[in-house]
Amino acid sequence: MVDQRKAYFYGLGAVFFWSTVATAFKLSLRHLPPAQLLLYAAVFSTLTLGAILAARGRFLATLGALRHDWRQSLGLGLLNPFLYYLVLFRAYDLLPAQEAQPLNYTWAITLSLLSVPLLKQRIAPRDLVAILVSYLGVVVISTKGDVLGLHFAAPLGVALALGSTVIWALYWIYNTKSGRDPLAGLFRNFLCSLPLIFAWCLGFTELQPPSLPGLLGAAYVGVFEMGVTYVLWQQALDRSENTAKVSNLIFLSPFLSLVFIHLLVGETILGSTLVGLVLIVCGQAIQQLRWRRRYLRRRP
Repeated sequence: MVDQRKAYFYGLGAVFFWSTVATAFKLSLRHLPPAQLLLYAAVFSTLTLGAILAARGRFLATLGALRHDWRQSLGLGLLNPFLYYLVLFRAYDLLPAQEAQPLNYTWAITLSLLSVPLLKQRIAPRDLVAILVSYLGVVVISTKGDVLGLHFAAPLGVALALGSTVIWALYWIYNTKSGRDPLAGLFRNFLCSLPLIFAWCLGFTELQPPSLPGLLGAAYVGVFEMGVTYVLWQQALDRSENTAKVSNLIFLSPFLSLVFIHLLVGETILGSTLVGLVLIVCGQAIQQLRWRRRYLRRRP
């Protein structure tokens, strides 16, 4: 049912929670190593998604569908949440939150690049401009403004943050091509990923009960970043007159995120971070303008 006011309400709710997750990642990683943060967050997310499905009367049907698509759910769960968050949390562990968050925000640009070989799409001149502008922003942030010197303070962290965008873009492409119900498919992906995450923690970390702050942080990440926020955003898209009206709200998220990072994490926001983020957002806006014009041309 179209209701633009509710669409904005759900959309702003999703943007608010997305704006807090970089802070939640950084604070939680003070108490948990990346893999264990992923384990506990994935458990909370699976429980949250299962509860939402149960409230809609779809839990048993969703669970029963695993008999037919467990291989697909396992493959997609390997990408998200297992690989994606394992890499992303490690990036946040190595980088200041104000750097990791904008770098991860370039996933839409990565998606446009991967769409060429995987979806046989062409890159238009506007896309090339968007890519160049966005990755100039990446260089500004990663070098803390020393663009000509190209001195990267934490090259591994930058590589992991950018690598997470590749994993997410791959997940987005393959998940979209699967044609499954988004919420039910996400629940099955997370459920199938839990044994993988647990095995990784057993093999590569000293698994032990989390502290209370670590558990609370993992609960926040699992419930909101991996669970409720996705549902809020889907509700916003379903109720909007067109997706462009809601999708513009996402540009608020990275700037609001810097406010939380400064106030709660205690990072001093650098001028290079702001300049780089503006460039990344401009690149995203240039790309989105192209898709919006294509949408308007196709409207009856």
